[in-house]
Amino acid sequence: MNLAPFSAVSKSSLALGLLSASIVILLTAAFVRLPGAHAGAASTSPTQPVTYLPSISDLMIGTIQPRHERIWRAEQSGDWDFADYELGNLRGAFGRLGRAHPVAENTPFPEMIESVTGQPLEALKGAIDRKDNAEFGRAYDALSDACNSCHQALNHGTVVIGRPAGASQPDLIFEKAAP
Repeated sequence: MNLAPFSAVSKSSLALGLLSASIVILLTAAFVRLPGAHAGAASTSPTQPVTYLPSISDLMIGTIQPRHERIWRAEQSGDWDFADYELGNLRGAFGRLGRAHPVAENTPFPEMIESVTGQPLEALKGAIDRKDNAEFGRAYDALSDACNSCHQALNHGTVVIGRPAGASQPDLIFEKAAP
């Protein structure tokens, strides 16, 4: 580059300007890449996806409670296969809840879930396998009581679980069409 037409002062001004512009560009690039460096930025980098961890309440209301209710409604409709299917889903949902929230109220949550629900879930499985309505009712009530004891222990005693009453889940059809 021929800088002959520029005076010595102009050359130093040009060099200083280029140096300043380079520093501004480097600082801007660094600032934009820092997580949370500007308003609205997520605290993740482009290689780390934003993650969402539902609260215990979200998981209870969104996964545990509906499955608990559907087990009841399936048995009431005589759909033992669906009751068994939902029981498996309920067990899986409790497992995911414990993994998502390993501690609740300073208590190891997965162990608490297992100690409270293990026996009632086994009793419910036995009743479903035998298609025994009376045994199912006792086991379902025992599971509900277990849930309530956990709610009490975690200072959420206002949440009381029992047998469903009234219509619910209108999108599920328990009376299957004949094959």
